[in-house]
Amino acid sequence: MKLLVFVLNKIEKLNGLLNEFADHNIHGATIINSNGMAHSLVDSDDHKLFASFRQLLDPKRKESKTIFMVVNEDEIDLILHIIEKVVGNIESPDTGIVFTLPVDFARGLVK
Repeated sequence: MKLLVFVLNKIEKLNGLLNEFADHNIHGATIINSNGMAHSLVDSDDHKLFASFRQLLDPKRKESKTIFMVVNEDEIDLILHIIEKVVGNIESPDTGIVFTLPVDFARGLVK
């Protein structure tokens, strides 16, 4: 099993993404509000150096959504396909980041 973590910067795509997951019988995601270090520093009075990066960031986006899912390894390719179908190329700037970590133990998962 893997813990798949997806930081979604395009939060307007969240409902569409969750609907696509459900349509493909992918359940059990936990979603939290998050924000990136760069956006936090740009808005901070303590780090004027980062204010110059303001034009590189999407000024309308102040937060992200971080999605956590414990999944079987054989589901990862499908999940990545769904993410890119809904959100677009994950390699594009200010889209998001996705990664997995090994899960050695999990209890309470309902399939």
